[in-house]
Amino acid sequence: MDFDLTDDQRAIRDMVRSFAHNEIVPHAAEWDEEQHFPRELFAQLGELGLLGVIIPEDYGGAGLGYVEYVLILEEIGAADGGVGLSVAAHNSLCTNHLFMFGSEELRREFLPSLARGEWIGAWGLTEPGAGSDAGGTKTTAVRDGDEWVLNGSKNFITHATVGDAAVVTARTSSEGGHHGISAFFVPFDRPGVTPGRKENKLGMRCSDTSSLVLEDCRVPDGYLLGEEGQGFIQAMQVLDGGRISIAALSLGIARGALQSALEYANVREQFGKPLSAFQITRVKLADMATELDAARLLTMRSAVSKDEGRKTTLESSMAKLYASEVAVRIGEEAVQIHGGYGYTKEYPAERFWRDAKLCTIGEGTSEIQRMVIAREVLKSLGDQ
Repeated sequence: MDFDLTDDQRAIRDMVRSFAHNEIVPHAAEWDEEQHFPRELFAQLGELGLLGVIIPEDYGGAGLGYVEYVLILEEIGAADGGVGLSVAAHNSLCTNHLFMFGSEELRREFLPSLARGEWIGAWGLTEPGAGSDAGGTKTTAVRDGDEWVLNGSKNFITHATVGDAAVVTARTSSEGGHHGISAFFVPFDRPGVTPGRKENKLGMRCSDTSSLVLEDCRVPDGYLLGEEGQGFIQAMQVLDGGRISIAALSLGIARGALQSALEYANVREQFGKPLSAFQITRVKLADMATELDAARLLTMRSAVSKDEGRKTTLESSMAKLYASEVAVRIGEEAVQIHGGYGYTKEYPAERFWRDAKLCTIGEGTSEIQRMVIAREVLKSLGDQ
């Protein structure tokens, strides 16, 4: 498998790196402290084509592949994990779900606004009683003439407060479990859509997160995505790509943490020499760099496979699992290398560490990833 980047891919990476350095890094600590969602930044991201990365140009997107998407998210994540999370949720979940399963009419109407950053997208799968068990969905959608009436509550929804529309899953039949769940596109200007309490989070603090309440919210029949009863299956297919994005975000956060540790270790002196001169520090840095590179290889493998049109359930889960847990380990070691200063907000190491933890939880916990990986491995053995 060839991981060499083309000239165009390098140019995209370098453009995003420069943008992140100039427009995100100077504000990251302030946005984190104030839990400020930088809406003004998203207008710029839209102008650069970074909010419709994997959406074809015919619908206003950039028409790029998952390899470019990984490069973009790593660069943004290395600057600010919260911004990276919002970019990933908007691209991979809401916008991509609409592209994959929406009608042609729905795509033409809404994808250009999402791809340009004029609209911010959310994705409503998780509920108070349905986290890892998405089949426990309680939100309902009842057909009434040529409309659907939605009632229920979603939680931990990125962009529920600041967004403009969401893809929402709801139960459309009395069948239990994964059956009878459908997906709908719900603009937030529809009556009956209300954001709930904004979460005060450990990390990813500039990325808006809150509950989303639907009370007799009516949407046209055409806002049903794909076939009735296929919402859970759709969500799982969307997550195959979404988990690549979380792996890429993890790479960025881990790289940011490693960079902060390298810079500090080279200037901080103890016992008359820099920390980087001590063997124990070098061992830490070597392990951090090796794990980061291994995570990048897993992530790029899944991205290349996705671009080649192959099923990536196994590869995506492996990349997401490993990269997210590596990001947490590298973040913790970065704090340790900083010593007491690592426990303060004077340096960015603690922010990278806090941001990294969500990557082991969102879009399927590490425990869920291990279940998926084991299932796929056992399935492959049965096929031999």
